[in-house]
Amino acid sequence: MTTSDPTTAERVNEDAWREYGRRQLDRGYQPPEVTEIDWGFWGTGPGTSVLGDVAGYRVLDLGSGAGVHAAHLARDHAAFVDAIDVSPTQQQRALNRFGALPGGRFLTSDAVAHLRESEPYDLVYSVHGLSYIDPHRLLPALRNGIRPRGRLVFSTLHTNLNGLGPSPAVTARQEEVRLAKTAPIPVQMWILAPEVWERLLAEHGFAVESIDLLHAPGADNPVVCQLIQARRLPHVDAPRVVAQERSLRPPVAQAALGVGIIVTNPDGHVLMGQHRLGTYELPGGKVDAFDGAGESIETAAIRELAEETGLVAHPEDVWVLAVLLDARHNLNRLTAAVLIRRFQGTPTAKEPKVVARWQWRRLDDLPGPLFVPSAQVLSFWRPDLPIDHPPAHRYPVRLSPSASAAH
Repeated sequence: MTTSDPTTAERVNEDAWREYGRRQLDRGYQPPEVTEIDWGFWGTGPGTSVLGDVAGYRVLDLGSGAGVHAAHLARDHAAFVDAIDVSPTQQQRALNRFGALPGGRFLTSDAVAHLRESEPYDLVYSVHGLSYIDPHRLLPALRNGIRPRGRLVFSTLHTNLNGLGPSPAVTARQEEVRLAKTAPIPVQMWILAPEVWERLLAEHGFAVESIDLLHAPGADNPVVCQLIQARRLPHVDAPRVVAQERSLRPPVAQAALGVGIIVTNPDGHVLMGQHRLGTYELPGGKVDAFDGAGESIETAAIRELAEETGLVAHPEDVWVLAVLLDARHNLNRLTAAVLIRRFQGTPTAKEPKVVARWQWRRLDDLPGPLFVPSAQVLSFWRPDLPIDHPPAHRYPVRLSPSASAAH
């Protein structure tokens, strides 16, 4: 059975997932927490690595259900995740379990309305949720709700349990959500052929990077899922941000170790200030060499952040992403790229003779010229940013706070 009225189809789905969540609440069932995203139904797919390194990214989980995938990305991968679902009972399940989790927000709303009102996301993903919304209504909202060069990754049904394959037309058809010991719940789904998805995405400003078919492991199970990865195309005239040296005179030492601190807020903005010599930079500075063991990178980041901006962070808030090395002007300069996504306070210019004001800047509106080490740190964190700078050797570290403590 197919329906020609997308509004009716989506209303059927909203009622269906409200009923599904109610049944699961009544029986007290919660799915196990996950350490990988299962894009199919069997745990045999490529997992979370499909999304890349999302530390500090602003992410939307579309059709988040019980919230296990959103919690996984916030807890294990340091992402800011908005988990959105139209079903209040499904969100109640998520809030009961993960409501206090740092880095995660659980929102009950229509995804299209939310995307129209929110700041653009770096990444939107969906595990079987996107196919319950009319693509002609959803894809324009995704186009505006994902920043240029941001990604859309989603899985959807390709062949159902009865062996019925995808449709060549953009119409919804009836499927069932099955729950043990209760009657199936009818839903309406847009189960489209890969070439149809590719055409629709291209029409709405996305370049499809890959479409993979995930087959059930058993020979007697006909179910197949699609995993689609796409990227929002930038404006062709998007300006690039340049980097500029602040001084050609190097420090006296043969090598210098510093930290460049990426501080992000829940809107996905990054903290930047303008140096008195004109360049824009991240918070940061040198790692002090005290007698004895000296400062750790984490300690230096916390100290420099407080001294420059007044923000307070704790060791469990600091993620060391990489160490970058360049050797310009006969100086080995080592810069530790550090991410801090939780802090207390409001940015204040604590050293006004150096940086007069700190501002939250959108990633699609970075100022220029950037101080070279800050440019290198930002480019390592977000390789898709249009930043030109001198090259640096990159040594990924990606230590979580718990893994980077000194012994």
